[in-house]
Amino acid sequence: MGTVNTLVITGYGTNSHLETAHTARLAGADRADVVHFSDLVAAKVHLDDYHFLIFPGGFLDGDDLGAAQTAVMRWRYLKDAAGVPLREQLASFLDAGKLVLGICNGFQLLVKLGVLPALDGHRFERQVSLGHNDSARFEDRWVRLAPNPHSPCVFTSGLPPLAMPVRHGEGKLVPRDAACLRRLEAENLIALQYADPTTNLPTQEYPYNPNGSALAIAGLTDPTGRVLGLMPHPEAFHHVTNHPGWTRGELDPPGTLLFVNAVRYLRGL
Repeated sequence: MGTVNTLVITGYGTNSHLETAHTARLAGADRADVVHFSDLVAAKVHLDDYHFLIFPGGFLDGDDLGAAQTAVMRWRYLKDAAGVPLREQLASFLDAGKLVLGICNGFQLLVKLGVLPALDGHRFERQVSLGHNDSARFEDRWVRLAPNPHSPCVFTSGLPPLAMPVRHGEGKLVPRDAACLRRLEAENLIALQYADPTTNLPTQEYPYNPNGSALAIAGLTDPTGRVLGLMPHPEAFHHVTNHPGWTRGELDPPGTLLFVNAVRYLRGL
């Protein structure tokens, strides 16, 4: 039974870091620390001390250069006070078999940094991106999600259809080319898809697919299955009363299950 220490990165526009840390604790993590990015740069905090790294939702730097684009530059080029590049620290974290979760703005960061989908092991190479919703508006609604039972993703393994809220303006997954999209599907790196709430089958129909994402992609994993990025917010559904239909007896499984899978994996269960 290993210890599970969770690190939730905050700063420069994140706004769901506290809920995210709380959800990790509910899922059984021994620690869930909310740490400002600047403390990583100052070497006050080290990734080596953690097993589960989460990039939460929000609006990093106001999305002024595009969602999470400025944060990508920080992770790609900054060094900490000891002179160690942050990108190398993140690569070492991943190589150690630890887990990374990116939620909404965090997903935007992971794809633009090239941590996802990392086809052919080409980490830190941008292969997909997330663009403006087809609706040309900010989407704030609940959606149905269909987990891919064939995906190697640790977080979604064995999960039933899920309900979660989305709140984003740039959530449409855009692959580099058609070949890239085919590989995401063929290699089962599509971990979660937007689904019709009646059939639980993937759909392109609006508003069930709120952004027009190709192949209804709501979440991606990498070939190891240890990294997950998704646009919906699992941390916003950690208790039955978070669900808009709970008074009508609509008891969908909570988003906490993604975190439970992560903690169980890290404990070696």
